[in-house]
Amino acid sequence: MLSRNTFRAARSPTSVRHLSARASTILGALDIPFTTDIPGVYDGAWGGTGDLLESVCPSTGEVLARVRSASPPELHQALNKSREAHLFLRNLPAPRRGEVLRQIRESLAAKRDALGALVSLEMGKINTEGVGEVQEFVDICDYATGLSRMMNGRVVASERPGHTILEMPNPLGLVGVLTAFNFPVAVYGWNFSLSFAAGNANVWKPSPTTPLCAIAVTKIIADVLERNGIPGAVSTLLTGGKDLGEAIVDSPDIPLISFTGSEAVGRVVGRAVQSRFGKTILELGGNNGMNFKRAHHDRPEIPMSSFGLHSSTASIIMPDADLSMAVPAVFFGAVGTAGQRCTSTRRLYLHRDIASRFLDALQKLYATVRVGDPLVGSTLLGPLHTSAAVGIYSNAVERLREKGAQILTGGRRYDQEGLRQGNFVQPTIAIPKSVDPTDAIWNTETFAPVLNVAIFDELEQAIDWNNAVPQGLSSSLWTRDLRNLGKWIGPQGSDTGIVNVNVGTSGAEIGAAFGGNKSTGWGRESGGDAWKQYVRWSACTINFSDAAPLAQGVDFSA
Repeated sequence: MLSRNTFRAARSPTSVRHLSARASTILGALDIPFTTDIPGVYDGAWGGTGDLLESVCPSTGEVLARVRSASPPELHQALNKSREAHLFLRNLPAPRRGEVLRQIRESLAAKRDALGALVSLEMGKINTEGVGEVQEFVDICDYATGLSRMMNGRVVASERPGHTILEMPNPLGLVGVLTAFNFPVAVYGWNFSLSFAAGNANVWKPSPTTPLCAIAVTKIIADVLERNGIPGAVSTLLTGGKDLGEAIVDSPDIPLISFTGSEAVGRVVGRAVQSRFGKTILELGGNNGMNFKRAHHDRPEIPMSSFGLHSSTASIIMPDADLSMAVPAVFFGAVGTAGQRCTSTRRLYLHRDIASRFLDALQKLYATVRVGDPLVGSTLLGPLHTSAAVGIYSNAVERLREKGAQILTGGRRYDQEGLRQGNFVQPTIAIPKSVDPTDAIWNTETFAPVLNVAIFDELEQAIDWNNAVPQGLSSSLWTRDLRNLGKWIGPQGSDTGIVNVNVGTSGAEIGAAFGGNKSTGWGRESGGDAWKQYVRWSACTINFSDAAPLAQGVDFSA
């Protein structure tokens, strides 16, 4: 549980609070009350009688709102309503569900800027990224609208005369979606859109540090559902903490759990759901890297929020790479969202021939970063999400120093006027003494803007380093040699779920499936074939002949 986002003793719902004009304007634009405690439960009606959550602005430390979470009886009531809502939704033709998604898309687009500003206010990412995150939800609604007419099964040829085999998709029932703080809008969008198109009701437990984003999104969805006569519990919202998350994960009424968070908690979720033979979609980070090379021819608790996501994403830079593209891409990958994406670049592998030149150019970009209020258009670096995250950042930098790493830039908290009230830290570039992938410096992600650099001589060495960590979300190779490209994306190459060439590790589009391999969880969300996880599949053999032969020529006649 994070220090400023804790449960507090119940207070009177009539207590009046006063917000800054900046915050009250944003909340007001989304019809979120801010003078009294806010209900954090929606199952067709708004409620909440559980503990209070405080939403805290990471830029200023201002308490934005107090949200009343779900109590155990409200959880059970909401699940009952969601089951009933599914019985309605499953009989609604899929193209009709697609039309509802189109309307949700229109409503989200109309509130895109206001919702994006709320993401910046509550989560802390800069405004262009906050708006971009809402656009992801808009885009996946477009995708799912079309998909609603194309969620096809398959006709399989039968070996028996007068028979045919159909592979049929049908709705699962309920889908539980547990999301993290760093994408408080988009990740639910990825899951809800595909799941709704497939005919499922959805139960959303957001991070308790970003309840306002979840409430704002749910208000928009609920309004569209009501206009179409669809029970609101097809998109149930349950805010709360560890106990609530555990109850959702353990519920036999929810056949599919989609969980985004840390590797450690993902292991707990995976075991719990598997023990009841449920399904999971696990998105557990990536520890990502980038590579650049010269062309040859030239049961712990389920916490309420997840930091220390194990992702370790990497980039490899080859000497023939176009540095005018590669340097800004690494800059965004490492510094964007203050290093709080699961696809943020954590490891940078530079070919020896261009290492000095690349690092000089990258440090010049770091020196120009504009840090401050994420709602200001010129800002490039906002705060970390909580004060606890600042402590994690500081500990990671201290470990690097203790192990003799060279800190090229950063390594400290910003302490000047206007920043010290928030969770602002300096983007850091470090060159560790050792390139041992088993060392925690390399194989455990710090969810902050810390970039570790190593030098290599051959692409094969960099690929080995890229693949040696337990995680496997995103990776990137920068080269203009087709032979390097072929090796990188083939069986000898990167083992991550996202394998890019001349594109950074961050900023995936919605059309392809998003997800990682190995301890990143093997889950896939968003585009591609991800929708197939939200349905149950049945093989249906149909006999339209006048005989009933057995398969494989078996003769069982008397």
